[in-house]
Amino acid sequence: MANYKKRVNAVDVELTDEEQAVREAEEQAWADGAAARAFAGLRLKRDQKLAETDWMALPDSPAMSDAWTQYRADLRALPAQYDNDSILGTITFPTPPS
Repeated sequence: MANYKKRVNAVDVELTDEEQAVREAEEQAWADGAAARAFAGLRLKRDQKLAETDWMALPDSPAMSDAWTQYRADLRALPAQYDNDSILGTITFPTPPS
């Protein structure tokens, strides 16, 4: 079973079956968390984009246009458009109004 190797005293040594099992369990745990990491990244970028336009929503700012209101709503709704499979593909953020 052991096909991974580790370096011990400058010599490559195959992992024992137990070490191999631990390594494979760690790799599986990492793979299983891919969607959660992708969602966290999506929310982080989305939150940054919302923060860039938060000033528009302040009471002393000029009235926000309908296009900007829709853009911000689209950003807030973005995570709901993806599931655990599609989040691992290309994420398409809404385009801010010009």
